[in-house]
Amino acid sequence: MEPDRFIQEKITVGFDQKPLLEKHSGCPDEFFWRDQKFRIVDVIQEWHDYRRKGKMAKNMRETHAETASRRGSWGVGKDYYRVRAENGRTFDIYYDRAPQNASHRSGDWFLYQEVSL
Repeated sequence: MEPDRFIQEKITVGFDQKPLLEKHSGCPDEFFWRDQKFRIVDVIQEWHDYRRKGKMAKNMRETHAETASRRGSWGVGKDYYRVRAENGRTFDIYYDRAPQNASHRSGDWFLYQEVSL
């Protein structure tokens, strides 16, 4: 499936109930992009990429790295969601679990692309 529009921009998300775990928050209930609110009404698909890349791929024992690639480890990986907003538009959003720096230890949410089904 080809995206209708590649976006790759940071977004703000909202949850009806605060997630128990910040790094495993699940799909948000809404997101805000370019001063517009998008209420999520359906999670069509969910997938995760917890593989270590670059230098981080070499700093863990192989057996531990295999487990981490399935479950995730702190600050590594992305959680992807294909969602339908209440206006009928479909988007791929993701949570990048990597901290930006010591003062911004949480990850960031991104609007990856808009797709048509």
